[in-house]
Amino acid sequence: MSVNFNWINEPAQWHYENGKLQVITDEKTDFWQKTWYGFERFSGHIFATEVADDFTFQVKVCADFNTLYDQAGIMLMIDEHYWLKAGIEYNDGAPAIGSVLTRENSDWATGIFPGDPRTFWLRLTRKGDSLRLQYSTDGQHWPLLRLGWFPRGPAKVGVMCCTPERRGLAVEFPEITLTPPLDKALHDLS
Repeated sequence: MSVNFNWINEPAQWHYENGKLQVITDEKTDFWQKTWYGFERFSGHIFATEVADDFTFQVKVCADFNTLYDQAGIMLMIDEHYWLKAGIEYNDGAPAIGSVLTRENSDWATGIFPGDPRTFWLRLTRKGDSLRLQYSTDGQHWPLLRLGWFPRGPAKVGVMCCTPERRGLAVEFPEITLTPPLDKALHDLS
C-alpha cells in the first residue's frame, strides 16, 4: 500500500516529522453537505493517501477541543460528495465521539465520549464495500462506532481536522498507520 500522504486543503501551519503530524487549523474550515443547514462545505484539512483495496487505517489524535464544532479524526473520501469523517467534535458544550457519512447528503451520528477526549484513537477497516469504524480511549479496547456501506474502488484515507467557528485548534497525530485489513470478528474489541 502507498505511504505517500498529500494535503487536500493544506493548512497555513503544519509540521510533519518522524511519522508525527502537527496542525493548526485555518479560519472557519469545515466538511458538510446540505442536510439540515442547506450549505455545502469542503474546506477542512485532510492529510491523505490513495487506497484502492481493503485496508485498516489507525490513528492517535491529541487536541484540546473547546469551541463549537472543533473536530479532528479520520477521513475516507472518493470526492467532495462521497466521504466518511469520524472523531471527536465539540458539540452541545462537550467533546463528543461521532461520524458523518456523506453520500450526496451528510448524515451525522454522535454520542458521549467515555474517556479523556484530549487523547483518543480511531481505527477504520475497509473490506469490500463495508466499513468498520472503531474508537479507543486507551489504544487497547476498540468498541464499534459505526458499521456502514461505502463504494468499492479508489479512494483517499487519512487524518482530518477543522474548526467551523474559528481558527487555531492545535492537533497532533503522533501515530498514523495503514496496513492490510485486520481480519477480526465484528465483536472482537482487541
